[in-house]
Amino acid sequence: MTAQIIDGKALASELRDAVTAATRRLVAAHGLHPGLAVVLLGDDPASRTYVASKSRALVEVGMRPFDFKLPAATSEAELRALIKKLNSDPAVNGILVQLPLPPQINTSRIIASIDPDKDVDGFHPLNAGRLASGLPGLVPCTPIACLRLIRTVHDSLAGIAALMIGRSHIVGNPLAQVLLNENATVTVAHTFTRHLPELCRRAELMCVAIGCAEFIRGDWIKPGATVIDVGINRVAVGGKSRIVGDVKFSEAVEVAGAITPVPGGVGPMTIVCLLINTLRAACMQAGLPPPAL
Repeated sequence: MTAQIIDGKALASELRDAVTAATRRLVAAHGLHPGLAVVLLGDDPASRTYVASKSRALVEVGMRPFDFKLPAATSEAELRALIKKLNSDPAVNGILVQLPLPPQINTSRIIASIDPDKDVDGFHPLNAGRLASGLPGLVPCTPIACLRLIRTVHDSLAGIAALMIGRSHIVGNPLAQVLLNENATVTVAHTFTRHLPELCRRAELMCVAIGCAEFIRGDWIKPGATVIDVGINRVAVGGKSRIVGDVKFSEAVEVAGAITPVPGGVGPMTIVCLLINTLRAACMQAGLPPPAL
């Protein structure tokens, strides 16, 4: 068996076109130009590259980027003051604070200080509560990206045996909740889970977000299962570096029914879902129905 490759890059390209069209309609009909503020502290090269890619994506679909690059020594009070200003700025429809933050700043307090209606990351406690309660709200970008990829394989997740490996507040916990809201039967595995390979072999749908290069092996996967690999790990091979996921792709592709590649799977879709959240936030703040995307 050779798995179907779930092409996140191709699906993201299609969705970008749809977002561009919806943004143009919003501007033309209502004069509403969605804007996203991205706040970055410090000089981490990977974070700077990621933020730059978000800004380019915003411009490409016709949205406004507002970039704020602050020193790593910025105090929590200074960051909270900026967020307060952005919360009250009508030109800013979405606010994203790039994580992780420097140690002098309490991440939970910063996330809670963002207006939940502008929280395009979906991390605010109010949005997390909405998701857990099955209420409409802004859902974290990576989990909703995963769901869109899963839906290219499964028309319905009702009753499917799903395994979420990882329990972070960024991916694991909200993705487990997203799957529960789709009526999947969800098991969450983590650092203390015993007999993980046996647990994996029972899963019809496996989502992995643990940040450990090629940890999940091919013989752990149930034949025909769908595998969503969220991991992005840089490893050295033969004096060169390459990016791999949390799943040993060369083995898993021979067992799974469908699998996301790394790169080219979840990553491109996550950025598009950020654009969709920004568009929806702009519509919500203007009292307009969100576009069907």
